[in-house]
Amino acid sequence: MTNIPFQTIDWTSIEKTVHTGETGTAYWQTIEFNGLRIRLIEYSKGYLADHWCEKGHIVHCLEGAFVSELKNGGNFHLKEGMTYVVSDELSSHRSLSENGVKLLIIDGDFLKSH
Repeated sequence: MTNIPFQTIDWTSIEKTVHTGETGTAYWQTIEFNGLRIRLIEYSKGYLADHWCEKGHIVHCLEGAFVSELKNGGNFHLKEGMTYVVSDELSSHRSLSENGVKLLIIDGDFLKSH
């Protein structure tokens, strides 16, 4: 990862990309630096991810609530103000949201498992 100079992010100026889930839709706004990705993501009501993810993340719930479902059977309910952290390849997880949610997700090389 390279040094990142001080800067602000005006999320209103970042284009939203559409990602269809198994059900519902995710809207991503993404900023990328070398080895670091920062995303503001909104899941629609009834969203269920269309894949199991192995990537590491820091996920902070800004608004609403969602469930992070683990492939091994665990379910973690996160609401506004809660965060989860996991390194790459340490869990298979996917998100679902009954009523919609807004998340800040940070991932990158610093979460690679060793």
